[in-house]
Amino acid sequence: MDNNMWILAQAAGEQTSSSVKGESVTTQETSTTATVAADPNALMTTTTKPNPLMQYLPFVLILVVMYLLFFRAPKKKQEEHRQLVQSLQKNDKVQTIGGIIGIVVDVKDDEVTLKVDESNNTKIKVAPSAIGKNLSKK
Repeated sequence: MDNNMWILAQAAGEQTSSSVKGESVTTQETSTTATVAADPNALMTTTTKPNPLMQYLPFVLILVVMYLLFFRAPKKKQEEHRQLVQSLQKNDKVQTIGGIIGIVVDVKDDEVTLKVDESNNTKIKVAPSAIGKNLSKK
């Protein structure tokens, strides 16, 4: 962005002369503008302030992204896991979050019974939150 601004003014002693002197001024504020009015001896400076909404827009966008990442995504995963546990049926092959693969024998509200070994008829009971994947559905 160009920070140079030209201010045009006419010297007071040279009113009959048509020459105009220019001077380069460097400014840090990009919202300041200088204009010459109808009277060549008058110099009017206007300052515009930035829109407050535009100042807070980055913060609002950051809050929206944080909401999507920290609140919406985990709720969506919880809903998918709840649906997975509710859809479990007898003889479904599942994998627990610990890596144990077994076949569902019984489903209750607070526990799921899995058969992990056919030859010894070994069964284990796990919490529904321990079920990671339903391998029968894939």
